[in-house]
Amino acid sequence: MSRYTSASHTEGRAVGSPLLSRLIAPFFVIIWSTGFVVARFGLPYAEPMTFLAARFAGVLAVMVPLSFLLSIQWPGRRESLHVAVAGVLLQAGYLGGVWTAIHQGMGAGLAALVVGLQPLLTGVAGRWMGEAPSMRQWIGLALGFLGVALVVENRLGGDGLTWRALAFAVGALVSITAGTIYQRRFCPGVDLRAGLVLQFAASLAVVAPAAWVFETMQVEWTWSFVGAWAWSVFALSIGAICLLFLLIRRGAATRVASLMYLTPTVTALMAWAAFDEPLTLTMLAGMAISAFAVAWTQGKR
Repeated sequence: MSRYTSASHTEGRAVGSPLLSRLIAPFFVIIWSTGFVVARFGLPYAEPMTFLAARFAGVLAVMVPLSFLLSIQWPGRRESLHVAVAGVLLQAGYLGGVWTAIHQGMGAGLAALVVGLQPLLTGVAGRWMGEAPSMRQWIGLALGFLGVALVVENRLGGDGLTWRALAFAVGALVSITAGTIYQRRFCPGVDLRAGLVLQFAASLAVVAPAAWVFETMQVEWTWSFVGAWAWSVFALSIGAICLLFLLIRRGAATRVASLMYLTPTVTALMAWAAFDEPLTLTMLAGMAISAFAVAWTQGKR
């Protein structure tokens, strides 16, 4: 027990260094923002739970052999259960909800706006989790949501919306909010490599049966699908999730969640570069407000 606590304490001090913190945040936002682009490339060739099952299996195919080669300190039974619960919320719940909502006809802009409510929901939930945000953070959160709304405003009119799609998007919002808070509260010192294995194994155990029951599980193996799958496995599921764990470990959940406000902005820029989607003055104004809100919320209390 003491060895585990000491290792965790040492790791926490390293992660908390200002230079490392500044490097982690922008890389996380850039990689995380590619999620909607990956969905656009991958969903035409596989249904959402089928794609996610293949994605989670790919992560395990990489991480399980590494876990035997590397000196990984596995958590105890109780903490492993906490890690699994956080993984189902952060992976199966969030990704399954977003991808299914888009598959059901919700546009990426509206989906981004719904999930963009996460920092506000995290701030409210923080009152019951011992992380009540300051007035400065509440102002930053409100400005951030305004920026997100402006960034995706021009996409809302053409988005198809059904109650079913909206329910999946809201479920994704609740899931990632709960997962972020749960991860910080109950899994603060788990080895990141062990955490990946446990979380994706638990998530695969959820999405694979869902794909079997509700989907055809047919995959069209195009280069677009393979590229989307490979990026999802190595960049998003392994790279971005490790960065997210590090960010959650070094700061309050509300401040970590506020980084999500930059996701629609970066995604809009990627869509402009990759798919020639126009950037309006309203969107540019929203990006500026969103960036300011993140800087404000990340500042001192």
